[in-house]
Amino acid sequence: MLRLPFRTRVWRGAAGEFAGSGTGASMDFQDHRAYSPGDDPRHINWQAYARTGQYSMKLFREEIRPVVDLILDASASMFFSPEKEKRTGELLAFLTDSSLAAGASVRIYAIAGDAQIAIDPLSLRANRWQADVKSLAASDPSAPPKIQRLPLRSSALRVLVSDLLFPTDPNPVLRALGQRQGTPILFCPYTADEADPAWSGNYDFIDAERKTRHTHRIEATTLRRYNEAYTTHFNLWKDAAIRHQAPFARIPCEPELIPALYSHALPAKAVEPTK
Repeated sequence: MLRLPFRTRVWRGAAGEFAGSGTGASMDFQDHRAYSPGDDPRHINWQAYARTGQYSMKLFREEIRPVVDLILDASASMFFSPEKEKRTGELLAFLTDSSLAAGASVRIYAIAGDAQIAIDPLSLRANRWQADVKSLAASDPSAPPKIQRLPLRSSALRVLVSDLLFPTDPNPVLRALGQRQGTPILFCPYTADEADPAWSGNYDFIDAERKTRHTHRIEATTLRRYNEAYTTHFNLWKDAAIRHQAPFARIPCEPELIPALYSHALPAKAVEPTK
């Protein structure tokens, strides 16, 4: 029912079903032009020649296979709760399967700080990828992903699946995703507990990345500061995504996946209907 927004792009690359940037040999007629020596005579418009005595060429819409580079943020916070781990896996499976169904060329990378690994798209269906992803060891577990180190392909959809819970300026991340005519798209899973917590009293907080524990007493003013900081953080990402023309969809973990995508990813133009 849904897939990445392939129709919104003009593609370059191998033959496929989506509109390319040039002319080709598909069945969809596009235009005429004058004949030039060396042109394929199979595309001469003989009916027009019979009427005018002038050779002209039929032009057809070039059809191109899309290119998708999926990037999974493999930091520990993406798997911290059962709900978030489930949503992370669902998003990765949805993005992979819907892209393959559309005939796209798909590569998948998991990255945690300066550590990275390539994932075989077919291994997702066998659920063999989680152990390798969770074993990635970054030199600084809380550092943002070093996306500029990935061998991303030119003119690809660069899809980042990340909760974005790392301290950094969003612009370098989005610039790395947009290099070499790439198109960034962000899918950000989040839980209700992190977005709107109901904390009150004494808590042992666990740093998901460093596995350290911190005891705090949460008063109303402390909770207010947390909510303000959380809102400011994602407003920065939203503003940066607008500047870089990157669809940005925050996806809650509690609803079922497809209703969540219709409610949050479709309005953000991070996905499109298949028909």
